[in-house]
Amino acid sequence: MEVDLQAIRANGAALAGAVAPAVLCAVVKADGYGHGDVPTAEAALDGGASWLAVALVAEGARLREADIEAPILLLSEPDPADAAEVVGWGLTPTAYRHSFLDALEEVAPPGFPVQVKVDTGMHRVGAPPPLAAELARRVEASPLRLQGVWTHFAVAEEDPAYTAVQLRGLLMVTEALAAKGVRPEMVHAANTAGGLAYPAARLDLVRAGIGLCGLRPAPALAPEVPLRPAMRVVSQVAYLQRLPAGARPSYGRRRPLPAEATVATIPMGYADGVPRRLADSGGTVLIGGKRCPFAGAITMDQIVVDVGDDPVAVGDEVVLLGRQGAEEITADEWAERLGVLHYEVVCGFGPRLPRRYLP
Repeated sequence: MEVDLQAIRANGAALAGAVAPAVLCAVVKADGYGHGDVPTAEAALDGGASWLAVALVAEGARLREADIEAPILLLSEPDPADAAEVVGWGLTPTAYRHSFLDALEEVAPPGFPVQVKVDTGMHRVGAPPPLAAELARRVEASPLRLQGVWTHFAVAEEDPAYTAVQLRGLLMVTEALAAKGVRPEMVHAANTAGGLAYPAARLDLVRAGIGLCGLRPAPALAPEVPLRPAMRVVSQVAYLQRLPAGARPSYGRRRPLPAEATVATIPMGYADGVPRRLADSGGTVLIGGKRCPFAGAITMDQIVVDVGDDPVAVGDEVVLLGRQGAEEITADEWAERLGVLHYEVVCGFGPRLPRRYLP
């Protein structure tokens, strides 16, 4: 896997400019959406992000161990047993239950920041609006610091009406709090899709994850904002053999070669994150700037590809994801062929696959 850090910096700068004056928060959970959490975080901060966000305490700790000092928001409420670790690493927790606030108040110094998450319709985690307001008032009255109140959009890339309902639900909570004299330092709602498509949803901070990687939540979303994919997955030809028409390479002998052809073996397989279904759904790889179809089933460690009569040599570059010459295979293409989200594609490459960071 090649990760273009300059692309991440440029995407961060483009997103920061698009959502200004809101602050950009780079979401680097799940190992930076498969791109590497620490390098992605550092590049995003260089590009203009001011905040980082992760899902787990352990993810935040990895960033702190790399000497990253930017504020780090935990998007999910930690287990109460981890409250001391949250404080020790200087992470900003999200709360949506009294039980976590109980634990945090026991170990946090005065003024320690906490944010309250409101469930406005995603119905995954978060406090219902009445409870969220109650939690916010409790934090305001405690030695803790009410740094933020926020929510998460469920369908910002496809349903403006429901997104507007969610935004209004959040603002009703903050308006009710203001009427009681409670004003969090920041209010936020937008992910990449929300930040790009709904100016009113940008508020104080926009949390961008997939956009930072150069992918759009929906293909046609905000074409005026220049984003370019940061990930390229490459290998090389390891072995070549000439096979007759009708030969059936690989496990299962699933399909015959339509004509006599050279078959290239590539040392990468499903253990590295190349889905087996890709070979059965019309997937291709790039060799010499041309698309070459799979010649049989994808196995754990190897792929076989039909290169026809092309002059291919051992050691030639093979691109599974990314650009080679004038051709490009995108995460969106894989997602469409596999019936998954492009998020799953970029997060799916295994730890056995070496990472190379460019430049």
